[in-house]
Amino acid sequence: MDDELLFISGSLTDALQTRSAQAEHEIDNWAPEALLNTPDSDVMDYLIGKYEVTCPVLHRDQLEQEPVSEELRSARGQFSGRPVEQRLTKIVVVVPFDGAPEVFRLQPSHFTLNPPRAQVNTEGELRLTWLGDPAAGRNSAAIRQHFDGLLDSIEQYLRSACADIEGHNTRLRTQISQRLAQRKYRLQADRQLAADLGIPVRRRPDAANYAVPVRRTIVAPRRPTAGSAGPGEPFLADSHYEEALAVLRGARNALERSPSLTATMSEETIRDLLLVFLNAHFEGAASGEVFNANGKTDILIRVEDRNVFIAECKIWGGPKKFSDAIDQLLGYLTWRDTKAALILFIRTGRPTEIIAKAISEIEHHPNYERTALRGEDSERYDFVLHPTSDPDQEIRLALLPFALQDN
Repeated sequence: MDDELLFISGSLTDALQTRSAQAEHEIDNWAPEALLNTPDSDVMDYLIGKYEVTCPVLHRDQLEQEPVSEELRSARGQFSGRPVEQRLTKIVVVVPFDGAPEVFRLQPSHFTLNPPRAQVNTEGELRLTWLGDPAAGRNSAAIRQHFDGLLDSIEQYLRSACADIEGHNTRLRTQISQRLAQRKYRLQADRQLAADLGIPVRRRPDAANYAVPVRRTIVAPRRPTAGSAGPGEPFLADSHYEEALAVLRGARNALERSPSLTATMSEETIRDLLLVFLNAHFEGAASGEVFNANGKTDILIRVEDRNVFIAECKIWGGPKKFSDAIDQLLGYLTWRDTKAALILFIRTGRPTEIIAKAISEIEHHPNYERTALRGEDSERYDFVLHPTSDPDQEIRLALLPFALQDN
């Protein structure tokens, strides 16, 4: 591959202005409740990390040379005009760099009419090439001067680019801070206005699935009828179990619509958000990181000292880790626990393929009994398993995939 002309494919100034506009657009389109409940410092850190630009720095002290090779080139004969093949000596040197590779392709505010040539790869390397006719002599000093001149020219361009980038990064912090303050002020003012009107707010049809409901559901334990779980044991009614799953699905839908919000969230942070959603719906019943059986489960709804709903959150890390998560969840269940959920966070890869692999792991698990429900829209998948300690007991397990990729 021939070296390309650097610093000519578009304006660096325009590209930096576009990034600033994207940062402001992301603030303006951030989910209102999520933005109001996220510390300003966290929003700032996320947006600055995403939209700042790191100017490349060449490491000339780490310059390396590839083995000398030959390359055939076609040229027209000086007198005949017919194609003539030339065998040229090819020398390639590689210079590592840190920073954003795309800067090498954008024209800074100060430039010359003779931009340098090189190849830029995404692994953080510049490749510079010299092609010469061996019959014309092998002057190593001239070849080294060729490479030094190219690197000097590239660094001259980078100095101009870095000045542009430094200005952008400084302005970006101010823009984000101001835009964030304006958006939060506007959202809070709108909510105050709605409260001052004294008119009940009309709820959207799916609001109960992920927003704080007007009336919170108080989990009332039901006593089982004859033939069900042990006498006097409370359990979660099917309607409440479905409500809990609906809250989690609604939370999933809200989070999937805000990939910029979840991109930097850890598994624990997302778990805490889900607890907020659940506690907004089930009055004081949901908690996290609670000891139960052989470990601490991520999400637990407990009524009268009885676990009625248990959920475990896991980031997809391959079939083996997911199988371990099933074992982990089963280890948290006692023989009285009958309803559980596995919340699968999918950060990378194709969600459809990953969900299929997760289903396969469940259906091939030693405790698997049967598949109760197959979702057609990746909303939810239901299975029946048995506890390790009691093959006669049945556990309802719902798999809830969360596709939390940064789009």
